[in-house]
Amino acid sequence: MRLDPDTEDLLRRCAPQVLGALVRRHGGFARCEDAVQEALLAAATSWPRHGLPDEPVAWLVSVAGRRLTDEWRSDAARRSREEAVIGPSAAPPADVEALSGSGDPAADDTLELLLLCTHPSLSEPSRIALTLRAVGGLTTAEIARAFLVPETTMAQRISRAKATISAAGASFSLPGNDPADRDARTGEDGSLVTLAEQDRGRWDRATIAEATALLEHALATAPLGPYQLQAAIAAVHAEAASDDETDWAQIVVLYGLLDRRSDNPVVTLNRAVAVGMADGPRAGLAVLDSVADDPRLRRSHRPDAVRAHLLERLGDRPGARDHYRRAARAALNQAEQRYLEGRAARLESGTGRRIVG
Repeated sequence: MRLDPDTEDLLRRCAPQVLGALVRRHGGFARCEDAVQEALLAAATSWPRHGLPDEPVAWLVSVAGRRLTDEWRSDAARRSREEAVIGPSAAPPADVEALSGSGDPAADDTLELLLLCTHPSLSEPSRIALTLRAVGGLTTAEIARAFLVPETTMAQRISRAKATISAAGASFSLPGNDPADRDARTGEDGSLVTLAEQDRGRWDRATIAEATALLEHALATAPLGPYQLQAAIAAVHAEAASDDETDWAQIVVLYGLLDRRSDNPVVTLNRAVAVGMADGPRAGLAVLDSVADDPRLRRSHRPDAVRAHLLERLGDRPGARDHYRRAARAALNQAEQRYLEGRAARLESGTGRRIVG
């Protein structure tokens, strides 16, 4: 059954909260993640027929909790049968009652879940992949495309990461946190707000200052690496009062250094955008053309999205519109799809701006 985009977006937003609530109450990251996936499938079948529940997160937590209860009871029954034949097992009995533990099922445990996904026992790529899956709500296919690896490879990486967390006995241990302001990167309806359109007055300047100080210390005391360069790029963006006041020339230099230290065509795509802002869209298109035939980008929507952006700045409305539409068809994220389709629609209606450079 094909879900409508609004319901699909709702499930994607709910998933991290549901997983966080289950892991906080019951532990067992891998089992809880499996239970969440089954609850999402149940919602995909039930909600289109019976309508959305009043409390979607609580509904999903309830369904996933029942799944866990059934699994624990099944395990307990299996152990009882085994003990009747071979004697008592060393494994502890299943605590079925614990599955009905107290706590608000709709509480947002995203921060604790994020810290769990970045457990020190995990490798850096595994931390990123698991965070994108558990906290970001991305599918394994979406994450694989972002990493430019086959989906099966990413599925194995995520599975190993979950097993590592379980083996390490990691669990939630932080007190509850106060709800933060709504992300400036999304609109009231969950729509994507690009960097150029964000209200920078809503950015957390204290946190930016703290991060900048840490970056300056790292640059002064450690060899220059890809993470310092990425942080430096973010710092240049954060220091600018607006998109027009951004030091794009400095960002071009930083992306050039990062591009030479990596074998990732996505970095080159980002450099193309920066060059387009600093030196004009024609220069940006020349950089983009250098990776146009890279097979790792064959299924990605990003090359078309970048080309559309640069063509729009160049004043080529038909070309930009066509590439926005191609990018929208290839994008897996609903918010990105709607944004790209919206850009194409604005160019169709003639409301896009013409910037020749």
